[in-house]
Amino acid sequence: MWRKVSLPVIMIISILLIWEGSSRLLQIPSWILPAPTEIITEAIQGWANFQQHVWATVSLTTGGFIIGTLCGLIIAMLLHVLPRVREAVYPLLILSQNIPIIVLAPLLVIWFGFGITPKLLIITLVCFFPIAVSTLDGFNQTDAELIHYMKMAGATKKQVFTKLELPHAVPQIFSGLKISATYSVMGAVISEWLGANKGIGVYMTLASSSFRTDRVFVAIFIIMLLCFIFFSIIIGLEKIILKWRPSKGESS
Repeated sequence: MWRKVSLPVIMIISILLIWEGSSRLLQIPSWILPAPTEIITEAIQGWANFQQHVWATVSLTTGGFIIGTLCGLIIAMLLHVLPRVREAVYPLLILSQNIPIIVLAPLLVIWFGFGITPKLLIITLVCFFPIAVSTLDGFNQTDAELIHYMKMAGATKKQVFTKLELPHAVPQIFSGLKISATYSVMGAVISEWLGANKGIGVYMTLASSSFRTDRVFVAIFIIMLLCFIFFSIIIGLEKIILKWRPSKGESS
């Protein structure tokens, strides 16, 4: 356990030390590439003004992630219980992911204005697809013999779904949630670029336009930290909910 934690920490510290030494030795201007110490200093000194942007992004991310999760689960369930609809709609879901969000975003602003609605829609579009696909895969990977056994025992379609297929798909659902948790932060930042009065995306835009590269790096590191926190929360929930599943060592 200690080795798994120590090796990444050592690697990160080594990169930061090389970065710090290179910036000072080569005398790279701060507006091009600030040293890590300058970034940390700016983060500490500017936190009073920066924290409102962080909390705005966190609240937007949380709301969009919840909506995207619900949409993904509902769509997956409908496509699973309605095979005909799945054959017609599933290709459209795949095509929807080929449209870059940054291209679709201006249309959402035109249709829904500069309020919170287009921002939530962007996060939802980013989040729902991994959850829907992972959940569908979980449903489809249910043991056919168990389904046949339950039907032979007189179970209805609803009972087969709620007592077998849905529990079997829970690990796959969490796989989609972990992907969407990190995507949701990215979607929130992109949505804030379109037009908002606060948020990490707004902070980055103002910092880049004024050549405050240190502030841009502060925003980048905070985004990485938020992604890690959201990812860790999902992993924690997964461990709590899936306590009944044996580990690889126990199953072997």
